[in-house]
Amino acid sequence: MTNFISVQLKKASEVDLAKPLNKFIQQSYPSGDAQAEHCRAAEELSKLRKSALGRPLDKHDSSLETLLRYYDQLCSIEPKFPFSENQICVTFTWKDAFDKGSLFGGSVKLALASLGYEKTCVLFNCGALASQIAAEQNLDNDEGLKAAAKHYQFASGAFQHIKDTVLSALNREPTVDISPDTVGTLSLIMLAQAQEVFFLKATRDKMKDGIIAKLANQAADYYGDAYKQCQYKDTLPKEVFPVLAAKHCIMQANAEYHQSILAKQQKKFGEEIGRLQHAADLVKTVASRYDEYINVKDLVDKISRALTAAKKDNDFIYHDRVPDLKDLEPIGKASLVKSAPVVVPLSQKFTDLFEKMVPLEVQQSVSVYNQRRADLVNRLIAQMREATNLANGVLASLNLPAAIEDVSGDSVPQSILNKSKSVIEQGGIQTVDQLIKDLPELLQRNREILDESLRLLDEEETTDNDLKTKFKERWQRTPSSELYKPLRAEGASFHNILNKAVQADGQVKERYQSHRDTIALLCKPEPELNAAIPSANPAKTLQGSEVVNVLRTLLANLDEVKKEREQLENDLKSVNFDMTSKFLTALAQDGAINEEAISVTELDRIYGSYTQKVQESLKKQEELLKNIQNAHQEFSKMKQSNNESNLREEVLKNLAVANDNFVELVANLKEGTKFYNELTEILLKFQNKCSDIVFARKTERDELLKDLQQSIAREPSAPSIPLPTYQATPAAGSKPAASSTPTPAPRTIVGTKPQPPARPPPPVISAASSPSSTSAASATAAAPPAAPAASPAASAPTASTAPSQPQGPPYPTYPGYPGYCQMPMPMGYNPYMYGQYNLPYAPSPVYQSPGQAPYPGPQQPGYPFPQQPYYPQQ
Repeated sequence: MTNFISVQLKKASEVDLAKPLNKFIQQSYPSGDAQAEHCRAAEELSKLRKSALGRPLDKHDSSLETLLRYYDQLCSIEPKFPFSENQICVTFTWKDAFDKGSLFGGSVKLALASLGYEKTCVLFNCGALASQIAAEQNLDNDEGLKAAAKHYQFASGAFQHIKDTVLSALNREPTVDISPDTVGTLSLIMLAQAQEVFFLKATRDKMKDGIIAKLANQAADYYGDAYKQCQYKDTLPKEVFPVLAAKHCIMQANAEYHQSILAKQQKKFGEEIGRLQHAADLVKTVASRYDEYINVKDLVDKISRALTAAKKDNDFIYHDRVPDLKDLEPIGKASLVKSAPVVVPLSQKFTDLFEKMVPLEVQQSVSVYNQRRADLVNRLIAQMREATNLANGVLASLNLPAAIEDVSGDSVPQSILNKSKSVIEQGGIQTVDQLIKDLPELLQRNREILDESLRLLDEEETTDNDLKTKFKERWQRTPSSELYKPLRAEGASFHNILNKAVQADGQVKERYQSHRDTIALLCKPEPELNAAIPSANPAKTLQGSEVVNVLRTLLANLDEVKKEREQLENDLKSVNFDMTSKFLTALAQDGAINEEAISVTELDRIYGSYTQKVQESLKKQEELLKNIQNAHQEFSKMKQSNNESNLREEVLKNLAVANDNFVELVANLKEGTKFYNELTEILLKFQNKCSDIVFARKTERDELLKDLQQSIAREPSAPSIPLPTYQATPAAGSKPAASSTPTPAPRTIVGTKPQPPARPPPPVISAASSPSSTSAASATAAAPPAAPAASPAASAPTASTAPSQPQGPPYPTYPGYPGYCQMPMPMGYNPYMYGQYNLPYAPSPVYQSPGQAPYPGPQQPGYPFPQQPYYPQQ
C-alpha cells in the first residue's frame, strides 16, 4: 500500500567553470598568493560540479550531501562573481526532468547564461534526490520513518523555494519541470507523503484512534489538493495522477476506519457502520480503478471484517440507526509536517572555497571608493601644480631670478645655466621629438583594438537579427542589440576618450612648435648660449641694494614652498587605506552598503589634513608673489633702462619660459604615453570581454538552433496531401466515390464475430497478351472489391492509365499525414496460407473456368507494383 512518488533528476550538460572564473580573477586581482589561491578554488569548484552533476548519483545521503555542497557553493559565489550575459558569461544547459524526448528530436532542454538558473536546477535535483532517498527507506522501523519524513519535508521546501524564486531567477519562461505550477504541485505531493509517514508511525506506535484519524484525514486533504492542481495539466508523468487519486481515497478510508473505532468506543454504533461503509466504498473504488498502481487487498479485508462484525452486532444487539454519509460529523485534521525552509548552508560539511574573496557588492564599493580617492588626490595635486606653473610664469615675466643675477651684462646668468643643464640632461629637444613621434603609433594601436572589438559585436548582432527575422517568435533569447548596450556604451566612452586625447595631443604639438626654437637654444653649449644673448651695461650699483636682498629672500621662500609641494604630492600619492573591512562590516550589520556616506566620511578623515596643507601652501604662495611683484617694481625703477638692457632682459625671459615649457611638455608627453599604454591594457580587456560574450552567444545560438530543429521535427507535418487523380476519380464502370474524405481504418466491434476478408477477383489474362498487357491486366485484377468486375474490353483503357506507384488504402496511417498510402501486401498474398513468404518462387498461375471460384493471381515477373490489400466486409 505504501507506494510513494519520487521525482526524476534533471540532467545537466558539462560546463568548465574554471576557465571563465580564472580569467575574471586574473583580470580583477593583482598577481600574487591571493590570485593563485582564488584560481585553485575555481578549479575545485569545477571538480565539485562534475562530482555533483557529471555522474549518476546513488540514492544515498552522501550523494545528497555532494549536491547540497555544490548548491551552497553556488550561493556563496553569487555575490562574488558577476555572472551575466555581458560579464562572466557561462551557459548552463539542463534537460527537462519529465520529458522523454521523441523519435525525431531529443528531450526538451534550456540553456541560459544565468547562475540563478543553475542554482534552481541544482536545488530541484536536491529535492528530487531527497524524494528518491525517502522512498527507499525501510518504514518498518523508527529510523526509516524519521529519515523518510525528514527527506520529504526537505524536498517539499526545496520545490516550494523554486516556486517562489524561479521566475525572478530566470527572467524568462522556464521548462515545464521547474515552472511554478509544477514545482508547487511537487511540493504539495512531498508534504502529503511526509504526512502519510507520520500517519504510519502513529499507527505503528498504536496511538489513539482519534489522533490517527486526524493525521490520515490531513494526508488525504494534501493528496486531494495535489491531485486538483495537476489533473487538468499535462506536466507530470501520467502514472502520478492515479497514484494521487488512490492515495487520497486510501487516506480518507483510513481516517474513516479509525474514526469508526472511536465511534464504537463512544457507543455510536450507527455512526461506526456509516463510516465503515464509506471506507469500504473508498477502498473498493481504489481496488477497481487503481489496482495496477496500489494494492489495497489487506486494507479491504480489514475494513470488510470490521464492517461485517459491526453490522452483525447492530442487527442482533444495538439496533442503532445508521446515519447518512452527509449527516456524519467531519473528521478533524492534524498536520505534523511543514516545508523545510531553504537556509544556506544546507550542507553540514560546507566550507566556502572563496572564503577570502570579498562579495561583489564590496568589490564594487571599494572600486567606487578608489575612484573617489583618486579624484580627490588628483584634484589636490592639480591645484598645487597649477599654482607652481603660475609662480614660474610670474617669475619668468619678471625675468627673475636672472635679473638680479645678471651682474656683468655679458655672461649667462647662473639660473639660466642651471635651466640649460637640466634641459640637456633630460635629452633636450630630441626627447620631445621622439615622444611626439610615438604618439600617433600608440593612438593607432588603440583605435585598431577598439574597432576590432566593436566589429565582433556588430557581426554577431547582425547574425542574431537575421535569425530573429527568420524564426520570429521562435527565436526566444535576449536580443544582441539589448545585451550589447553596456558594451556599446563602454565602446562609445572609449571613442570619446581617444578623441579628447587627439585634441590634447594637438595642443601639445602646437605649444611645442611655438617654443621649439627657444628650447633648442637652451640645449646649446654655454659659449653658444652666451653669444645668443645680447650684451648690456651692467647694473653693478644695484647689487648690494636692499631691494635686491629682499627679492633674493622672497625667491628663496618661494623655492621652499615649491619643495614643500613636491613632498606633499608624494605624501598624497603614498597614502593608502583598505576600505574592505569597513564595507564588510557595514554589509554584515545593515545587509547593504551606503558607499557614498562611508567613503565621504573616511576620505575626510584620511585626507582632511592634506587638504588643509594644500590650501595653506596656495595662500602662502599668493602672498609671496604679491611681495615679489612689489619689490620688482622698485627694482625696475632703480635699474638703468636702455634698449640693449631691455633686449637682453627679453631674451632671458624667453629662455626661462622655454625651460618651463620644456618641463611641462615632457611631463605631458610622458603622461600621454603612459595614458595610451594603460588604455591599451584596458582596451585589450574590453576586447577579451567582447570576444568572450560573442563566443558565448555563438554557443548559445548553436544550442538554440539545435533545439529549434528538434522542436520542428517533433511537430506534425503540415498540410494535407491531396489524393492523386487515379485515387480520387473512379475508373470507368465503377461506382462513383461517395465522399472525398479518406476512408477510416476498419474498426473492430466488441461482441461481433470477426468476418473473413473478401476473396480477390480473378485475374483477367488474355492469350495473346504481351508482357506489358499482362501487367496491365494484373493491375486491373488488383482493383478493390468494391468496384464491379470489368470486362476484358473495358480493362484496356484502365490498363493504359496504370498508376505510377502502388495504390494503397485511402486512409491515413501516420498522425499528421492524411492521405499517406500504406505499403500493400504482395500480389500472391493469401490470408489463409502460411509460410508463403518463405517460398523460393512465386506460385504457378492458375486458370479458372468462368463458373469456378476465383483465386489470387500470381505475381507476374517484372511487375513493379505489388497488389493492394483487401478490406474486410463490414
